Amino acid sequence: MRDASMNGAIEKPKYSFLDDYSEGAHPTLLEALIASNGSQQTGYGNDGYSAEAKRNIRAHLGCGDDVGVFFVPSGTSANAISIAACLRPHEAVVAASTGHIVTRETGAVEASGHKIINVPPVNGKLTPATISKALDDNWHFPHMAKPRLVYISNATEVGTVYTKEELAAIKTLCETKRLLLFMDGARIGAALTSTKNDLTLADVLQLTDIFWIGGTKNGALLGEAVVVKDAALARDFEFYVKQHGSLLAKSRIMGVEFAELFRGTLYFDLARRGNLAAEALSRTIVGAGFALRAETETNQVFAVLPVQLVEELQREFVFYVWEKCDEDWAVVRLLTTWATDAAQLDKFQQTVLRWADKSQDQGRRHVSGEGDTIVDVMFDTPEDVPL
Repeated sequence: MRDASMNGAIEKPKYSFLDDYSEGAHPTLLEALIASNGSQQTGYGNDGYSAEAKRNIRAHLGCGDDVGVFFVPSGTSANAISIAACLRPHEAVVAASTGHIVTRETGAVEASGHKIINVPPVNGKLTPATISKALDDNWHFPHMAKPRLVYISNATEVGTVYTKEELAAIKTLCETKRLLLFMDGARIGAALTSTKNDLTLADVLQLTDIFWIGGTKNGALLGEAVVVKDAALARDFEFYVKQHGSLLAKSRIMGVEFAELFRGTLYFDLARRGNLAAEALSRTIVGAGFALRAETETNQVFAVLPVQLVEELQREFVFYVWEKCDEDWAVVRLLTTWATDAAQLDKFQQTVLRWADKSQDQGRRHVSGEGDTIVDVMFDTPEDVPL
């Protein structure tokens, strides 16, 4: 990266806590891709590697071939295709106002003709009460789009996770109201390995109608696996994948990756590494006297830090300034992954601790608000954060 100064000097590279897809793929997957490279395979998902990947995923789900598994290249395509396949033209989606389909997918759902009914999140989540209010506010048929599908993400956009009780309550409401329940699983690995989690992948299958397993943000070069429980929906799902330009001739790439990720526990092992790194960051930040904007439950850390400290950290690291609290304080988002470098993590932590010690020596206030460990989590996603 070039410096903007006149001398054109090369800027020192900075370590990134920006997102969980800056690295390439886990070496195990790269080795498998190289080993399989010379093998001639049928295209468009009919290859042997994709078949193996589906078997491995179904083994973790505890289900048979009646449950459909489909590979698509990106999260936006997984969401857009799944929602299009589930809805008729007059039907709508209920989603948190912070949801990825609302804020970060360029109107992909709306482009297919479906309205999104925005609901204020509670700790990043939807609840039966908030969903019910959305239904009550959108009942004037046939003059309003008919709610038909509830969209949630696990982990949420603020890194929180759904418990089994919470998910079951939403599923019960959906069944009562004849709604489908769809889970965005871009970070489902992080969610299912969270210390706050009590769900299994098999539970997710039972408590949703359709969901997807994110590979891009957990060790894969690219790819997501959409799991469709309803046999009738699964029967024609591939047509929607093709229609949306996501049925790759070389789908084998995703097949090889997911076969390795789910051959054993690699998928969950990688996610757990990211969570552990985030926990370490959080402990340091709280121990230094700073607050968290949301409790760290997965691999996303939202911390309230002094602007002066943020500026010092930005000399060595890249991360998002989520929002400015005032002229002295800002919320930052830090993302950790399976590949987070331990030395760089320690360097970040030591910078925080040194700044806090220096601040105390100089008599500065260095705890945000009233000194609470957790502060309000009802905040919006900034417009320049791709997530």
